[in-house]
Amino acid sequence: MKIALLGYGKMGKTIEQVALQRGHEIVIKTNEEDGYDLNSADVAIDFSVPKAAFFNIAKCLKLGVPVISGTTGWLENYDSAVKICEENKGAFIYAPNYSLGVNIFFELNKSLAKMMSKLSQYDVSMEEVHHTEKLDAPSGTAISLAEGIINLHPNYNKWLLNKDEEKAIPITAKRIDTVPGTHEITYKSDADSITITHTANNREGFALGAVIAAEWILGKTGVYTMKDVLNIG
Repeated sequence: MKIALLGYGKMGKTIEQVALQRGHEIVIKTNEEDGYDLNSADVAIDFSVPKAAFFNIAKCLKLGVPVISGTTGWLENYDSAVKICEENKGAFIYAPNYSLGVNIFFELNKSLAKMMSKLSQYDVSMEEVHHTEKLDAPSGTAISLAEGIINLHPNYNKWLLNKDEEKAIPITAKRIDTVPGTHEITYKSDADSITITHTANNREGFALGAVIAAEWILGKTGVYTMKDVLNIG
């Protein structure tokens, strides 16, 4: 499989290592927002920056190149990306987190939220910790986790960053050098607390999931998620 890496920072370089280990070829690696030629690529993996992500995704879809995106902070344009994918019969996966463990954690979060939705004495809160180079806060993963709870729990209709307000899930975001990513969800009552946590030990888990998604999407058309790739949920 010939891969274009759109975004060649730390994640892009880790994806390159994992892809080469799995027998693939990297034909493009760029941090440019334009000026690259996708003709030699079977699939593109976008881990760029928010202002470049939608351009990269749209370009791939219009040229018939399946694209996997893990860039967060651009989702105001997500519906437009879906429309472009459908118009061009393309193939597209966006995930806020490609870690296999995190995608299992997403489903665990929903199951717990469903159980806790009948127990109004518990208040939910979230904390996420990432490295200091992460540009957005809260993380896309934290937002997805919060939305998973909101969709199932009648006591919550929004999330707020570093604020506590009625019917809002408070999310605390911390930035600490070299932390790949930790997400913690706590349900607390006067009597006790329940906490579930996912901790990433390194970037390899994110990279492996992205490469597996790229392998899976070849030959397909449509808009998918990691639930499709992993056949979970």
